[in-house]
Amino acid sequence: MIVAVLFDDSVNTFDRHLLREWLQILGLVLAATMGLLLVQVLYDDFRQLRELGARGSIFWRYLGVTIPNYLAIVLPLSLLVSLLYVLGKFHRANEFTAMRAAGVGFARITAPIWAIGLLCCALSWWLNTTIVPWSVEASRTMKEELQFRSQSAKAMPADRIGAVYSVAFDNPVGGRMWFFNRYSKSTDRGYGVSVSELDRMRRERSRLTAAEAWFDTARNGWFFKRGRQLVFAPETGELLASTPFEEKFAAAYHEKPELMLLIDRRPTQLSLWELGEIIAHLEIDRSPQLAMYAVRYYGLIADVFGPLIVIAMAIPFAIAGVRVNPAVGVSKSLGLFFLYYVFNSLATALATKGSVDPLVAAWLPNAGMGLIALWLFARLR
Repeated sequence: MIVAVLFDDSVNTFDRHLLREWLQILGLVLAATMGLLLVQVLYDDFRQLRELGARGSIFWRYLGVTIPNYLAIVLPLSLLVSLLYVLGKFHRANEFTAMRAAGVGFARITAPIWAIGLLCCALSWWLNTTIVPWSVEASRTMKEELQFRSQSAKAMPADRIGAVYSVAFDNPVGGRMWFFNRYSKSTDRGYGVSVSELDRMRRERSRLTAAEAWFDTARNGWFFKRGRQLVFAPETGELLASTPFEEKFAAAYHEKPELMLLIDRRPTQLSLWELGEIIAHLEIDRSPQLAMYAVRYYGLIADVFGPLIVIAMAIPFAIAGVRVNPAVGVSKSLGLFFLYYVFNSLATALATKGSVDPLVAAWLPNAGMGLIALWLFARLR
């Protein structure tokens, strides 16, 4: 019903006036906020990209790939700032008073705003599930490729190019514990490899060590080179056998190196798809790391409803305010987002300590801001 307001003959002069004023300010705020984020990206990455040899089109392509990652973040902030500014301006000019005196209720007055809010929710869903994951992974891949080229130009050994050091991975379902001294993304091989096979009581039964190992996608298994197979008595840990080998293929080992390398990354550095892969793995043995990844994953989904919550706070906040300079609304938005940050930090801390479920923790900030919005609407009436 609300969406229909934008597309049928019920759109009146006030609706067009409200949308024209608001969308102009929204566009300006979005442009200004994205510009500030562009400066932040330049500050954070410019020197590193220059050192890695990024020049001309490569540098600007990296910026183009990275910026969409921030759009889902700035959209709620831009909505709040623009709404508080425009609605405060209307309130100061007594335009809402005139509409109410003409018998028009707040629901009808603000119907175009809610319609845009629903469209922004759909946009947030598309961004968080499609554009942002692509942006996170593509920007990381570009930076890694630049790093590979830079290290290759310095004549570094192939196994040191793009190397990640001290990689550990636990597979409780397969009963295997992996460790690499280093894993080179350039050669797609691990070096200084150790794989321990465990029994149901997590006691070591055997250990496979090798100088090199890599995942053979064609045969769906791991190939080990120049190593040794050790066999232990699980009850005592006594070494029962030690057999050297030049080459060995483990058809039962199906662990993917991509997942192994994601485990040690911070949740904010991962896309929605990658978070889902890690959560599926960590849920098996209820790892203590599960909470922080799950909160981030469910939080990205909960953020889809952020535009509606922002609108629910901005409308009563602006309409019930005193008639002062509309720029005061901008300062109000900073306080509201600081409060949201407090809710978010508290929820994450509770989930990490195991006090609340990660799904509940992800929705707590939105629930808290939603309650504030309901209280503001109750006062408005």
